[in-house]
Amino acid sequence: MDNRIPTRESLTELATFQVGEALCGMEIRQIQEINRLSQMTRVPQAPEDVLGILNLRGQIVTIIDLARRLGLGSTEPTGEARIIIVNTGGGKVGILVHRISDVVAVDLEHREPPPANMRGIQGRFFTGVCKRETGLIGLLNIDRVLSLDDN
Repeated sequence: MDNRIPTRESLTELATFQVGEALCGMEIRQIQEINRLSQMTRVPQAPEDVLGILNLRGQIVTIIDLARRLGLGSTEPTGEARIIIVNTGGGKVGILVHRISDVVAVDLEHREPPPANMRGIQGRFFTGVCKRETGLIGLLNIDRVLSLDDN
């Protein structure tokens, strides 16, 4: 067992959020902003997990239901639901999550492979898990989540 104390340089800040019953996280530097659910325009014949598009200060942003993309049901549009805007190579994309949790500092060198129950269809969207006193945080690979080739 590695008993070294994490240093400030080895810690990474994760924004954590609920997707169904799962607590997921992604590096905070990947996030541009977090918004409340707002009016969006449906896109005819779009995949089931694409909820629509919205105009974000003059830029068109595609909104994806992360729960559907991960195979975890769908996200109800409650007052706690939020859209996380991430920057990708192709522009900005919004991912709808059930609710936002905390920003936590973790040592990614101590992440573990996803448990067996995450290795199915949705398992390919995670790079591993971090153990916390409160449970596991699934480390989301946002590039794979947003890659059309994997869906």
